Amino acid sequence: MRLSRFAALSSSLLLAAGAALFGAGQAAAAQADFGYVALGDSYSSGVGAGNYDSGSGNCKRTTRAYPALWAAAHSPQTFSFTACSGARTGDVLANQLAPLNSGTDLVSITIGGNDAGFSDVMTTCVLQSESTCVNRVNQAKAYVDSTLPGQLDQVYNAIDSRSPGAHVVVLGYPRFYKLNGTCTTGLTEGERAAINGAADHLNAAIAKRAANHGFTFASVAGALTGHEICSGNAWLHSVNWLNIGESYHPTAAGQSGGYLPAFTNAA
Repeated sequence: MRLSRFAALSSSLLLAAGAALFGAGQAAAAQADFGYVALGDSYSSGVGAGNYDSGSGNCKRTTRAYPALWAAAHSPQTFSFTACSGARTGDVLANQLAPLNSGTDLVSITIGGNDAGFSDVMTTCVLQSESTCVNRVNQAKAYVDSTLPGQLDQVYNAIDSRSPGAHVVVLGYPRFYKLNGTCTTGLTEGERAAINGAADHLNAAIAKRAANHGFTFASVAGALTGHEICSGNAWLHSVNWLNIGESYHPTAAGQSGGYLPAFTNAA
C-alpha cells in the first residue's frame, strides 16, 4: 500500500513547526505544491446532493460532493474535478485523465457500478418480480466476476502510468437498504437483501483490484450504517420518479457525513 503523500506532507509541516525557519519554509513549499485529481462516476461527481455546477453539464458535478468538500478543507494548490455522472471505465479512460501528471499527489475515484449495470438492476427490481430482480442481480454479479476486473485494471494502469507517485484512493459503493427497517412498501426484503449482497460483491471485487495495484480502498459502509434507505434517517435517495437520476445516490448529508470521512481517513 502506498503511503498517503498528503499525510506525509502534513506530518512534515507539524515537525517543521518546531524547526528552524528555513526548514519550515521548505515544508510549506512542499505543501503548496500538492495536487489532487478527482475521477469517477456519479458517486464522485455528487449526483443526489444538488446545487450542480451548470458548467459541468450532464456530469452534474457539485461543491457538495466529497472531492470538492475535501479540497475546500485542505486547499491543495491544484484541484481537478473530472468525475462525471454515468461514467463507465471506458469514459474515465477517454475523458477524465488529462489532469493527471507526474506531479499529481492524490487521486480519488469511484468506478465500476455502471459497468456492472447498476441502473438496469435497480430498474428491474423496482418494476418487476422478486425472482426477476434476483436473476438480474446474479447476472450483474457474474459480470463483476468475469469482466469488471479487467476493465478496472485498465483504468488503474492508466492512472499509475500518468501519475506513478500519486496516492490513489478507490472508494466503494453503499449498501442501499437497512433490512427489516422502516419501509412498509416498495421492494421485498428478499430484493433488498439481494441488492445489498450485490453491493458487497462489487465492493469486494473493486477492493481486490485496488490492492493489487497498491491503491487504497475506502469503504463507505461503516460511515453510512444507520443511514441506509429504510433506516428512518436515510442519507441515500430512494427511487424518485420526479428525478429518477438521483435515485439510490447519496444526499448532501451522505456526501459530507459518509463519503467525505471515508476519503479523508484514507487520503
